[in-house]
Amino acid sequence: MAISVLIDFLILPVSIIFLYFWIKRESTKSLVTDWPVLGMTPLLLKNCHRVHDFVTDILKESHGTFKIKGPFFANLDLLVTSDPANVSYILNKNFSNYPKGPEFHKIFEIFGDGMLNVDAHLWEVQRKTNISLFKRLDFSKMLQEIIKNKVKKGLIPVLDNVSKQESEVDLQEIFQRLTFDNICSLLLDHDPESLSLGLPYIPCEKAFPATEEALLYRHILPESIWKLQSWIGLGKEKSLSNAWEAFDEFIYKCISMKRKELLIRNDEQLPAASREVNKLNVLGIYMEAYKDKTADSEKFLRDSLLALMIAGRDTTSTTLTWFFWLLSKNPLVESKIQEEIETEFRRVKGESWMFFDKRENLQKLVYLHAALCETLRLYPPIAFQHMAPIQADILPNGHAVDKDSKILLSFYSMGRMENIWGEDCLEFKPERWINEQGGIQHVPSYKFPAFNAGPRSCIGKEMAFTQMKTAAITIIHNYRVKVVQGHPIIPADSIVLQMKYGLKVKLARKQSA
Repeated sequence: MAISVLIDFLILPVSIIFLYFWIKRESTKSLVTDWPVLGMTPLLLKNCHRVHDFVTDILKESHGTFKIKGPFFANLDLLVTSDPANVSYILNKNFSNYPKGPEFHKIFEIFGDGMLNVDAHLWEVQRKTNISLFKRLDFSKMLQEIIKNKVKKGLIPVLDNVSKQESEVDLQEIFQRLTFDNICSLLLDHDPESLSLGLPYIPCEKAFPATEEALLYRHILPESIWKLQSWIGLGKEKSLSNAWEAFDEFIYKCISMKRKELLIRNDEQLPAASREVNKLNVLGIYMEAYKDKTADSEKFLRDSLLALMIAGRDTTSTTLTWFFWLLSKNPLVESKIQEEIETEFRRVKGESWMFFDKRENLQKLVYLHAALCETLRLYPPIAFQHMAPIQADILPNGHAVDKDSKILLSFYSMGRMENIWGEDCLEFKPERWINEQGGIQHVPSYKFPAFNAGPRSCIGKEMAFTQMKTAAITIIHNYRVKVVQGHPIIPADSIVLQMKYGLKVKLARKQSA
């Protein structure tokens, strides 16, 4: 009897306490759970197939900044932010305190001492060399000629063949091959002709996706796990190792060929008339610039070239892929771009579409430029940036960061924040980029960081727009593009925001083209 009374006596307060904590938990329920020992890793692994949208959801709930906690034993804690004030502070105002850091270099070791992977002196050497080269008039002319030739001899023949056969084609793969050939022709003086009939398999060209997928998983998995996989040769790490070999074989072979060519050119017995004195030798310029800069100048040259190759291939091809998918969902936008192109055509009677390989003419296509910017806002090719402070700091929004801690700037999430872009932030709306005077609306880079911001701003921005506009004009003017019904469109598990299953389309030649 006494025990029964005691139990009855305890049930009421225990029930009240339970109810109190249940209500409190429900009222503060979050998208993430910080588990004992494991931290938030289970939810990250569960959502790794949609990691960018998952992080965006968390940041929306957390007013733009959130700390993701990994297992207590793995040093995987990350402060993730999409706050423009934080982005501006880290990438520009206090740039010197936020280098890539040793953890970044460890994860991205495949890029060695390339520009994307280093800080301080080695970064400055490469940036100054690139800026000096990219500003040259003959470099710009050479780029335009390379793009024009590849469109004429590669893109149009392949797409014409697809349209005649009425077959499906992965437009993402076409763009990847296009940009790969262009960047190789520009940097290495070698056209691998991956964009040609039959779409030949070239190991180096296919090494990029495998690399980028493995590098994303290195951000999620504990270092001990991916290092063990690398040592054993399993999973993504095995693919990364194979990609590394493909890069080395391709790039070192091109360097060797160029060295032999330069030796022949410099032979005093070779008639001057037979030398290509007017052709800009980009690879030769890099060879000379990086000679004796490090203990292993050959590897430093390889690292520098690989960084430029990935920047030139994947950012442009990824943007073009999302651009054409967005056009398929927004036919009115495509019609406006088509009308703009035709208007410019009428102004230059007798000129072919190649009129648009001139930079000054491309700049007249304001609505096309706006639509590409809108694509970059929603689908930035580099979805996040990885930083590590040298000294402890306090961010503008009040968050404290420790020395050598890990910070992720989510550029993907920034394009989906109402406080940055308004209530219509999820809409594809090129008009937001056009000002009252009919020109392109300036948007500060800390709000629109698709080309990064601050001292590390992308120096190839104009090159990218030239290539994207030329490809876009060619396809829109000549073909009707229809995405295959039911084809899944989701981002890949990659550090580059590609489409996981590509963009399968059917093409039809326009009668007027």
